[in-house]
Amino acid sequence: MTFKKMTLILVPEGSSKVHQFGFNQLFMVTFILFILCSGVYLYTLITDYFTIKRQMPRLTLLEKERSRNRLQLAYLGRRINQLNQRMEQLNELDERLTVMLNLDDGNTNAQFMGVGGSPSLELASASLEDTFPDKVIRRMHSSLNHLKEEVFNSRKSKTNLYQVLKNQKMLLASTPSIWPVRGWLSSPFGTRLSPFTGEKEFHKGIDISTRKKTSIVAPADGIVVYAGRKSGYGNTLQLDHGHGLVTKYAHLHKALAKRGQRVRRGEKIALVGNTGRSTGPHLHYEVHRNGIPVDPLRYIVN
Repeated sequence: MTFKKMTLILVPEGSSKVHQFGFNQLFMVTFILFILCSGVYLYTLITDYFTIKRQMPRLTLLEKERSRNRLQLAYLGRRINQLNQRMEQLNELDERLTVMLNLDDGNTNAQFMGVGGSPSLELASASLEDTFPDKVIRRMHSSLNHLKEEVFNSRKSKTNLYQVLKNQKMLLASTPSIWPVRGWLSSPFGTRLSPFTGEKEFHKGIDISTRKKTSIVAPADGIVVYAGRKSGYGNTLQLDHGHGLVTKYAHLHKALAKRGQRVRRGEKIALVGNTGRSTGPHLHYEVHRNGIPVDPLRYIVN
């Protein structure tokens, strides 16, 4: 292909001198392409410059947010480590309570104990500059799942401990641990000489001598299962405290609680009398455990 030669003539204004430049068509085409490419490249540079300039505030904001996220990751790591320590302390408390309640055996350990401490994230002192965020987040998820499992086991163990303590509280509330009446012990539990026959007999309770119509209180929570007269006992009241414990009150002047009534420890239930086979005003007080009379003084705290 042959390119024609072209001549460019420049005539300056006010001058008779003419400038001539000779070049072929290939040079002209190349020059025009160069001008076009340079224009496109320059346009692209200018466009990118203004695009980056517009995005600079957003990039600055993203960098600040990234720094904030690093700090939040470190803070969350410290909080997770603190929660792990708290769970370990709660597990130790569960273990102590288990021992205190005599529940420390092979069957109850797994039921009352936690699953152990979660591995530490060790983020409190880390700068996180060289830490991969996805790795940190995976470890956080793992630790949180572990904590979730520990919370579930801890809640279960504390529910069981609460039930045991509740049962213990009910047992203590149902134990006749206070004196039913103020007075003095005139006849103890066990073998004695009968005040009527002078012969040996087994005394099923204790006699507390005091003034007639002195108030008698329930020594523990219970339900009135009997209120009426019995041969030899006179006016009698009987409380069922549950757990196999039953108390009986005899020679009463009057029963104040009615059959089927639920009474609380310290609540007035009767008045001291001299009914039935009695030599004077006093309260005959019996405690039966699983149907067998036992010494009431074994249960009285003071």
